[in-house]
Amino acid sequence: MQRSDSSIGQARAVIADKREAILRAAIKVFAQKGYFNSKVADIAKKAGIADGTVYLYFKSKDEILHSIFDRAMEEFIAEGKREIAEIETADKRLERIAQLHLEKLGADRDLAVVFQVELRGSTKFMEEFSGGGFAEYLDIIRHTISEGQKSGVFRTDLKPITAAKILYGALDEMVTNWILSKRAYPLAPMADEVLKVFFGGVTQQ
Repeated sequence: MQRSDSSIGQARAVIADKREAILRAAIKVFAQKGYFNSKVADIAKKAGIADGTVYLYFKSKDEILHSIFDRAMEEFIAEGKREIAEIETADKRLERIAQLHLEKLGADRDLAVVFQVELRGSTKFMEEFSGGGFAEYLDIIRHTISEGQKSGVFRTDLKPITAAKILYGALDEMVTNWILSKRAYPLAPMADEVLKVFFGGVTQQ
């Protein structure tokens, strides 16, 4: 007998909820203990499930880390595309991208730690992630800068990909400073400081 559409939908919802619980637990465990010091058993305990249950959804600890990154980048890129699609000028689109970058990571310190520290724990990880969602994200910034050059908003003597990497690098450093700081402060407003330098430079006009 075939299963009804509703029962299939419920089963998928249960699977999605369980995966989400495991990923949220993994983010907390990796942020607190470090990826290499963490065990699948630690993640299972934090999620309130048996060790073996984790392996029903993920093959390994590596796959869990990959899934954390992939899911976060997919959500961020999708939201970013939706928001900038409503903005007419390239400089305002770039401004919103920078704000979103720091808003998202500033709202979840554990996720920020995983992104800034644990994903960079080995050359292997960095190579894998640089070719995935990160490349797509960087290309959105590059494309925005290129469009700004065509419309006369940005200088045309700059390589868009170089400018994109510079902006990303500045935002990235703001996040790293924030998670390492002994002083509590909101991260999102730092986007304005980064953009002030990026758009205006540091010399008197």
